[in-house]
Amino acid sequence: MRSIFGTDGIRGLANSFPITAEVALKIGIAIGVYIKTDSSKNKKVIIAKDTRLSSDMIEYALASGLISTGISAILVGVMPTPSIPILIKSLQADFGVIVTASHNPYHDNGMKLFNNDGLKINARLQKKIENIIFKDSLESDLCSPLNLGRIKKLSSAQNKYIRHIKKSFSRDIPFSNLKVVLDCANGSSYKLAPCILNQLGIKVIKIHCKPNGLNINDKCGSVHTDTLCQTVIKTQADIGIGLDGDSDRIVACDEYGKLIPGEYIIAIIAHYLKTKNKLKGGAVVVTKITNRALEKYLKTIGINTLYSDIGDSKVSELMLKNGINFGGEESGHMIFSDYSYVGDGILSSLQILRIMAEENLKISDIPHLFKMNPAIKSNIVYYHSNPLENVKVMRDINNEMNNYNSLNIVVRKSGTEKYVRVFVEGRDKELIRKAHDRIVKIIKS
Repeated sequence: MRSIFGTDGIRGLANSFPITAEVALKIGIAIGVYIKTDSSKNKKVIIAKDTRLSSDMIEYALASGLISTGISAILVGVMPTPSIPILIKSLQADFGVIVTASHNPYHDNGMKLFNNDGLKINARLQKKIENIIFKDSLESDLCSPLNLGRIKKLSSAQNKYIRHIKKSFSRDIPFSNLKVVLDCANGSSYKLAPCILNQLGIKVIKIHCKPNGLNINDKCGSVHTDTLCQTVIKTQADIGIGLDGDSDRIVACDEYGKLIPGEYIIAIIAHYLKTKNKLKGGAVVVTKITNRALEKYLKTIGINTLYSDIGDSKVSELMLKNGINFGGEESGHMIFSDYSYVGDGILSSLQILRIMAEENLKISDIPHLFKMNPAIKSNIVYYHSNPLENVKVMRDINNEMNNYNSLNIVVRKSGTEKYVRVFVEGRDKELIRKAHDRIVKIIKS
């Protein structure tokens, strides 16, 4: 049986397995079957989407599957991924799904699934859903005509999310002194993000806020930052912030148009929370591919570092387990569990802007905190079977990793694309290059 789940939900080429109307219909049925196993459930599921052309197709197929099992679908329209946990709790829903492929181009799409606690579903529930999807027949899971669910459209979803964000930030914060270039990637926050920042008194120069179904993440947003950096320089802004297609992560550049690595953003937020006595658990959670220079810096200010597997859901799981309220990925997912266990680009942006405003801090000052270790990242494309499923390849890679045990080496399959990702970090540039090249050669062989 094929697995349809990757690192962060389901993702692939739209109108090809598993991103088809047929599979989406079956996923809707599977979610409905799961919900009906608990009689205390409210029998309603929230469905949101991003701005891709294919999102309507998946949205209505999911809704049809839910309805056929007696579960009602609440359609909230174009919304960012981090709004889903908020809406689940606000509406007392049993489940939430957002149709999105995050930072991928328009021709891809996917689904991120959330349980009634607002957490991304775990591997056990993913397996249950897959078992239902791949059954020979789903007819026995359908309800009678009398018990069909309904579709409801919620027009107030955006206002609910705006209120949630705004109540976390006082108008007493001197936001009005800041000028921000905001790149919304023609994605799910093209209306919400500028609106929220404007209402808090921030001067916003918005770019890439005109989605047409085909231009999401197209030479814009958190993945393509040239225009963002150039606009910051041109407008003499204090900072540039780029969101991705579903607004669950950010990138930032300083007033000189220079990108700030995610490790520095994690460092300054962790430092701020500690000085305000708001950091819980005495630690932050990051992933295995986070530069270890961050850990060394955090230790000097009395903060421990815990490492999770790759993916913001893995970060949030470890945070929850250890009672920690801040964690993140170097890619820009920042999680503040006092608000949500999901990365939130708008919330992360405001946290950075609050620190800049309250501490009179320039974003260009942050890299002076510590020096990053040299590192190399590579993506090796494959067209057929995953090379890491080959026993000899994995044995040879493990041997190399043992030979270079002074380095931080992570080799993994991408959860969303046909890539093997190689990450090598350490202090000796020559040693890093040598280890990287040997591992890449093994994979390509």
